[in-house]
Amino acid sequence: MNIGIDLGSRKAKFALLDGERIVRLADHDTVTFYKRYGRLDGDELVLDLAASGIFTPAELAGATVVVTGYGRNTLALRGARIVSEIRAHVAGALLQTGLREFTLLDMGGQDTKVALVRGGKLADFVMNDKCAASSGRYLENMAAILEVSLDELSSHWEEPVKLDATCGIFGESELIGQILRGHSVERLCAGVNQTLVKRVMPMLKRFPSETVVLTGGVARNGGLVELLRSETGLEVCVPPHPQHNGAIGCAAMA
Repeated sequence: MNIGIDLGSRKAKFALLDGERIVRLADHDTVTFYKRYGRLDGDELVLDLAASGIFTPAELAGATVVVTGYGRNTLALRGARIVSEIRAHVAGALLQTGLREFTLLDMGGQDTKVALVRGGKLADFVMNDKCAASSGRYLENMAAILEVSLDELSSHWEEPVKLDATCGIFGESELIGQILRGHSVERLCAGVNQTLVKRVMPMLKRFPSETVVLTGGVARNGGLVELLRSETGLEVCVPPHPQHNGAIGCAAMA
């Protein structure tokens, strides 16, 4: 058994694999998980996985643990091997899709990563962790302004209202202005999703492929997926467990 842990900005994700078979997936709010089960011992992060109840004592006793962290943060998790976030996500996408040639687009809570995969190996990548305007945090902020749930926001892609602001903060002001102009909530939701697609297009154009593998929590946004297909003209593949992809990749690398 192998355990993979992806300590993301918003969610801590966990995967238990038996070979390539996914046995169990779990996730917790990152800050809450740290408060309940984490502590620092010198420069090392110590997680009480036994107390968390995610894994049984037998699973923990016999498992190899591999961990990755959000962005460029370095983690020293006691008892675990550390891997880079981008390599973990590529490994997860390889296992979940079976593809060998693709461009990976991982859209997380506060950053976006694009990687070129050729022959089943990472060839190049680019990451945007300087601004949350192309991440799930942006969608959460816009949903709050529109007073809709993320599920509602994610269900719209037709006739999007054009939104031009490249900054998440300015985007809030622009969205309020469009609300005052009387546009429907459905079209405004579609406009928010389209804006996110426009922001990642320059990154995608650096690494052209016939297939885009979309991972991260934002991959659950059906409206964004439809707009991404329309804007790129490419096949967009969402693996079965997009939000747990990094954790799955860690376990696969064990």
